[in-house]
Amino acid sequence: MNKHESINYVEYPCCDLEKTKIFFSAVFGWKFKDFGPEYAAFSKEESGLDGGFFKANLKNDVTTGAALIVFFSNDLESTQQKIEYNGGFINEAIFSFPGGRRFHFKDPSENEFAVWSDK
Repeated sequence: MNKHESINYVEYPCCDLEKTKIFFSAVFGWKFKDFGPEYAAFSKEESGLDGGFFKANLKNDVTTGAALIVFFSNDLESTQQKIEYNGGFINEAIFSFPGGRRFHFKDPSENEFAVWSDK
């Protein structure tokens, strides 16, 4: 059920839709529904939030003021290994902060995300 005035959907650009879908499926177990050759949606059942990727020569990067989506992991190092194995790269190594630890990564289309753990 949609909740009035709550965050409902997020969209990200990607330069290679197929690589992006393969990456998020392999690392996080997401499933995608294609809406034509330039858009693929994912659902909150796997990701925690409904959203999609659209084909564009743009990228989401916090250094340019973009919002940062942060994943949670019970095992930070294991998640980092899956990201690197499947074509993502770490752009900010694991660091501690009050309440846990986290790292930042970029997907194959160079969109920036982070992963945190309370362990």
